[in-house]
This record gives sequence, structure tokens and C-alpha cells, in this order.
Amino acid sequence: MALLHSRGLIVVLGAFFAALAGAVVLGGVLPADAAMRAGLLAWASPAVLDVMRIVNYGGDWRVLLPAIVLLVLVFERARARWWIWIALMIAAPITEGLLKLAIGRPRPESAAFGFPSGHATAAAAFAGAVLYLSGALAPAPRRLVRVVAIVGVILVGFARVMLRAHWPSDVLGGFALGLGLAAAAAMLSSSRRVAGC
Repeated sequence: MALLHSRGLIVVLGAFFAALAGAVVLGGVLPADAAMRAGLLAWASPAVLDVMRIVNYGGDWRVLLPAIVLLVLVFERARARWWIWIALMIAAPITEGLLKLAIGRPRPESAAFGFPSGHATAAAAFAGAVLYLSGALAPAPRRLVRVVAIVGVILVGFARVMLRAHWPSDVLGGFALGLGLAAAAAMLSSSRRVAGC
């Protein structure tokens, strides 16, 4: 059942990413992008930006790679297939970088490519791993861990826009890509468990 759920999630996230990427390629800056960006930038007071600069590290590989190693140490189901979770955090930036080159949409205030957001991709991949691996926890801690993971990834997305690094659609594309990669890792992990590996 969880295996089918992961396949379905991969299909939905893949379709969403493809549709969003197609809209970005064909339309450039989407109408909602400018309005959503303006709304978030209106909240970007100096104090909020100071907090967002810290939150931004939640999408940085220098934080997330050690964090995934910590997850492998904490969760037995991650230790059994540690290479899947390490590979997830290596595959996320590689995939995002290749897609950035293929899509070629510039950032709001720079000519550098921005779709999908690398920070959002990495944060969502890590959060997806946390959501899956925390299934082994008791109900109360599981809910707390999952809420923290979801809020964290959303805050990273806000930070990327408020720090003027990305359009909102760059962040949404990163979320879809990262969660899709995490769902694929969860599916691989589940299939290995079923096969007895």
C-alpha cells in the first residue's frame, strides 16, 4: 500500500513539475509570480530578513548532508539502507542543476538560472526523508517531527523569495522536485524491505 502511494505521489509531483516547467519555459515570469513575490517582499522588514538569512541555511547542502547522516544514525530503517538516503541528498542538487540548465529561466534580479530553486529542492528532499523515516516513531513525536519538517521547508521557500533569489514558481518547482525524489527514495527503501534486503 505504501509502495503504491509513493508511485502515485511520484506521478502527481512529476506532472505538477512538468506543467510548471512548461509554463515557465513558454511564459517566462508567470502572472502569479510577480504578485506573490511582491506580497512576500512587503513582509521583508530588516528583522524578518535577518531571520530569513538564518532559515536559508535549511536548504544548504553543508547543513543538509550532515543532517541526513544524523537521520541515518537515529532511524534504524534508515541505517539498514543508508546509501539510499545519502544518494537522495546527492541526487537532489545534481538533478536540480541539470534541470536549471535545461530550462534556463533567469532569477528575478540576476541572469543566473533559477528554476527550480536548489535550496527548495534540497530542503524538500530532506523533509520528504524525514516524513518517511519518522513513520517509525510513536504518534505524538511523529506528528511533532513532521510538523517541524513541513514548516521548515515552507520557511526555506519564503526565505528564497524574500532574499530576492527566486521567483515563487522556482520554489514550487523545487518543492515538487525534492519531494518527488524523496518519494522515489522511499519507494526504493520500501521495495528493498519487501524483497528482504
